[in-house]
Amino acid sequence: MNWYAVFAIYFLMWVISAFIMLPFGIRTPDETGEVLLRGQADSAPSNFRPGRVALRATILSAALFALYYANYVQGWVTLDMLPGYHSGR
Repeated sequence: MNWYAVFAIYFLMWVISAFIMLPFGIRTPDETGEVLLRGQADSAPSNFRPGRVALRATILSAALFALYYANYVQGWVTLDMLPGYHSGR
């Protein structure tokens, strides 16, 4: 596996992990006791921390990529093992 593929796969896993981590730890103004500003949605987060989301996404994507790479090297699950897929060999 070349470095471009490694970077591309890790980057895709990081973006997906970031979207997965977005809703965790978010509190609305009703939960924190803050007063809503004029025009502010009721569901708008009052404590969004992008650095924490990025850190959690980095940790999750590193773990997922480690599992992906271990499977790539060890061959635990291959396309031939998936039902409905025939490689033509």
